Amino acid sequence: MEDVALDELDRRILNALQEDAGQTNHQLAERVHASAPTCLRRVRRLVEAGIIVRQVALLDAEKLGPALTAIVEITLDQQGDERQVAFEQLVADEPAVQQCYRVSPGPDFVLMVQVADMPAYHALAHRLFAGHKNVRNVRSYFSIHRSKFDTRVAV
Repeated sequence: MEDVALDELDRRILNALQEDAGQTNHQLAERVHASAPTCLRRVRRLVEAGIIVRQVALLDAEKLGPALTAIVEITLDQQGDERQVAFEQLVADEPAVQQCYRVSPGPDFVLMVQVADMPAYHALAHRLFAGHKNVRNVRSYFSIHRSKFDTRVAV
């Protein structure tokens, strides 16, 4: 991965792609006021540099069926780096865990979890936390309303 200095055109491209990554290269070029070949080169460079990690479709979980969002705080019994990496690997392999953050101060981790309902959450908590010897404390919060959700990074 190379270190890339971003100019104004790069920033316009990144903002336009964050708003709609599904637009064609020609639509992107028109939107950012550049030529299509220039946009294509710039996007490739941003991908190669690791600035654009991937392009995805964001889904509305509630329209796909029942959805329960849980924010889960995890405190480990032993916080050594090897133990934290082991826990990160455990949750990385679980599709219901959408995000995992090491945090400080307070708990060791905060997870964003999306499951169908409370029984599904209970099964996940039992599988991931109750059976894990190094998990000392689990504190869960359940979303009753999401007032904002955005994936944008300010550029």
